[in-house]
Amino acid sequence: MARTKKRPPVRNIGIIAHIDAGKTTLTERVLFYTARAHRMGEVHEGTTKMDYLPEERERGITITSAATQCSWRGHRINIIDTPGHVDFTVEVERSLRVLDGAVVVLCGVAGVQAQSETVWYQAERYGVPRIVFVNKLDRVGADFDRVLSDITGRLGAKVVPLQIPWGTEKDLAGVIDLVSMRALRFTEASLGKDVEQVDIPVELAEEAAMARHAMLETLADEVDSFTEVYLEHEEQAPEEAILEAVRVGTIGLKFVPVLCGSAFRNVGVQPVLDAVNRYLPAPDEVAPARGIQPRDGKEIVRDPTPDEPLCGLIFKTIWRSQGDLTFVRLYSGQLSVSDQVFNPRVNKPERVNRLYVMHADDREPLEHAAAGDIVAVVGLKHSATGDTLCDKAHPIVLEGLSYPEPVISMSIEPHSLKDKDELVRVLGLLARDDPSFSWRVHEETGQMLISGVGELHLEVLRHRIERDFNMSVRVGEPRVAYRQAISGPGEGVAVFDRVLPGGRSMYAEMRVAIEPDESARPVEVENLLDPEQVPRQFHPAIEASVRSAVASGLTLGYPLTGVRVKLLGGAHREQSSDDAAFSHAAHLALQKAVERAGPLLLEPIMEFEIRCPQEFLPGVNADLSGRRARVGSLVAEGDPAIIRGTVPLSAIFGYSTTLRSLSQGRATFSVEPKAYEPAPLSVARGLV
Repeated sequence: MARTKKRPPVRNIGIIAHIDAGKTTLTERVLFYTARAHRMGEVHEGTTKMDYLPEERERGITITSAATQCSWRGHRINIIDTPGHVDFTVEVERSLRVLDGAVVVLCGVAGVQAQSETVWYQAERYGVPRIVFVNKLDRVGADFDRVLSDITGRLGAKVVPLQIPWGTEKDLAGVIDLVSMRALRFTEASLGKDVEQVDIPVELAEEAAMARHAMLETLADEVDSFTEVYLEHEEQAPEEAILEAVRVGTIGLKFVPVLCGSAFRNVGVQPVLDAVNRYLPAPDEVAPARGIQPRDGKEIVRDPTPDEPLCGLIFKTIWRSQGDLTFVRLYSGQLSVSDQVFNPRVNKPERVNRLYVMHADDREPLEHAAAGDIVAVVGLKHSATGDTLCDKAHPIVLEGLSYPEPVISMSIEPHSLKDKDELVRVLGLLARDDPSFSWRVHEETGQMLISGVGELHLEVLRHRIERDFNMSVRVGEPRVAYRQAISGPGEGVAVFDRVLPGGRSMYAEMRVAIEPDESARPVEVENLLDPEQVPRQFHPAIEASVRSAVASGLTLGYPLTGVRVKLLGGAHREQSSDDAAFSHAAHLALQKAVERAGPLLLEPIMEFEIRCPQEFLPGVNADLSGRRARVGSLVAEGDPAIIRGTVPLSAIFGYSTTLRSLSQGRATFSVEPKAYEPAPLSVARGLV
């Protein structure tokens, strides 16, 4: 492999937020100010670089995460712009898994919203250091201090504001930098490209001094190395010492630095870039990659250097007719065009035909990549999202990715029956690219069912089938993706004994037990079979039959989840027993075990947030009570009032239209999956 040249410092960051907080607008400004783009794209005009799919430009939302790269003050910054809509939260999940830092964008008016919490806790789970950019402070109703309280109260985070706004709403003139104690003005004539440093306006001097004092005290409390500096210098602490303290505390997840501005008005973007360079970690400053040796399960640690053996994680695949794009984060080692790499999951080698740095939908060819890089690879034939790529002589398997469960389904069929096999192929490709999407054939009706995170998710996938694969399909009405559980343990015994036409007999006996196990999602199969009773050659077919039965749902027809199945025993006959006989017997035995265990119907429960003007609050509350909603909190001090709670998914199909009617179009509604809970008996009876 080629030797690594001296490279500039690298930052791998994601832009994450609730829908419509201004992520893509911020990213477009970043590309413009770093000279990656010659003009700013605008979401409302459908001209953004990062939202390149026709569906994204039509709807004005981000659907798929897009990667790009830019340079700022001697640093190379790899950026992933992620969706804000809950239906595409898997894009955020898999991006955060491979990033070293994140910029969280919050709306200066709405503050912390439902999806803001989701992406925040996703970053928390992966230990990703964050900086916050409070956007849209030029909007009516913007309140920087309220957003800070929101971060502390709803996200439980300690904040360190490094700036305060200079002016509010339409009078937003710039930002006050509390480290340098200078005011920053972003000139309109240069579209914010030129930044002027001026004295802090007299009317803001006292507020800025108090905010700086609070910042320094927090740094002294949280960063030991800064405590002595602060005690010695107090308000005159050296700027370099402050910057280092913020960096140490941010990377150590002790607090979150907060900046502010308005991306749309070109205010405050360059300081965000400076903060990325100063406070977020380089790839060699994060914890080493940890995985297991695939042969013996022992832990392996790989330091983030090019000198270690190759170790990379596939976090995204995109189907392309001219060759699939596979996105890989390299944690150690080096990768070059024509290299052969190893995938331990499939135990097969793969060939790297081409390497690219991606700029949204554009590609920049590479010959070589090394630890810390995020690249797109063409040529991998057996690898999928979540797989590890490594050196065959030094195999390692990294922890994969977790995905949201599908909560909504609809039937799908091709317009022409001759296209059925092609539709099956296309659905398989989509499921490989998007792990939050799944499909299956209903055992009783023979219908193909597609399942996803929400109505928009499935609608976008349907359009992709029609646009990218040039296939006409019909879909049914969306319906809830129920699940099944069991209320207790159960056991079943079944004998499959048949004589086929021609006189050939089939025989198998199986004894199966099932019990609830929350850690076994969706199912764990424990093989306790005696090889003398049930020969080993039949075990794979038995286990496959059990897993298939759990997925099909048996009693109620909905997939089982959170169960442990034990294969206890059975019997066979020479000449009469085969894979098919044992598959049938295992299926029947499991069905009896589930019936005795007491099947429960589970329904998806959604977490909602409604922002509603006070005058419409009574009508909205009354409507919610009829939908089996549980209101967790009602903040009615301001206008709009904020209602938060949970509601069954089945009760809110088409709710956005109802809410618009109840509020004359002035209320807003956001929702995201929370959990599966037992459905009321009336719901279960209705479905049965």
